[in-house]
Amino acid sequence: MSTNLTPPSWFRRALDHRPRSFEVDVEGCRIHCRAWGERGRPLLVLVHGGGANSAWWDHIAPFFAATHHVIAPDLSGHGDSATRARYGLGIWSREVLAVATAADPSVRPVIVGHSMGGWVTSTAAIREGAEIDGIVVIDSPLRDRAPEEDHLRRARGRQEGYRTREAIVSRFRPVPSQDVILPYIADHIARESVRRKGLRWWWKFDPAIFSGSWLSEGPTEADTLENTFAQMPCRIAHLRCEHGAIDDDMAERIRQILQLRGPFVDLPEAGHHPMLDQPLSLVSTLRTLLEFWSIT
Repeated sequence: MSTNLTPPSWFRRALDHRPRSFEVDVEGCRIHCRAWGERGRPLLVLVHGGGANSAWWDHIAPFFAATHHVIAPDLSGHGDSATRARYGLGIWSREVLAVATAADPSVRPVIVGHSMGGWVTSTAAIREGAEIDGIVVIDSPLRDRAPEEDHLRRARGRQEGYRTREAIVSRFRPVPSQDVILPYIADHIARESVRRKGLRWWWKFDPAIFSGSWLSEGPTEADTLENTFAQMPCRIAHLRCEHGAIDDDMAERIRQILQLRGPFVDLPEAGHHPMLDQPLSLVSTLRTLLEFWSIT
């Protein structure tokens, strides 16, 4: 990864569009959210992946603020939200739905979920698809476990904190790793993903999310995205990153499953985390999908 942190003008303009913050209580847990755009516009909810947080969307969401009311929640145990005794796809999906309702109960949202967030989004669509306008799943595998799972299991119990903010920021790495990361994006996300507690700096996630409760709740052979796509009453789109978690065989299977239900789109040259290496391609693709859905 290059060490040149000089950001281009588009990135500076995006970060200058600072989000509002609000909180929603969901089943006794405080959920923190970022928001851009005006209430009353079409609602767009952006759901981060495992171990990440809403700051991963800071340079993406402003591109939609002129046309949408954009909400990015921190799932419980992530970012600036509170923690729970137990985590799982079910409770995280209820958090996403509750946040959307709190943002604007009169509008059916489009929900975009990345990686583990794609499974959260899909779970929400299965349970309350009639209340959702559409979902976009970004590089979430069909049958495999969440791409974050192996690393998160290994990471449990290794949290010792860091002496300085610079020390922890320098250790930022996406999970799973990828060859290309735009350094100014990584630097911003890393700085938004840490907090000071006592004399040391820590990542903004609860190590308990790695305990296995939500991992064991993930799709099994009898309950995969392959089976659940057919149960979703809302519109569906799937974005596959060329160098991500979905191989060619799985990509072809997803195309067959979706058929006329929704588009399957390849993001060229993108790693599993397209907001880190192909952010403008991701923005353009999402804009195209939203425009198409708005007129059909």
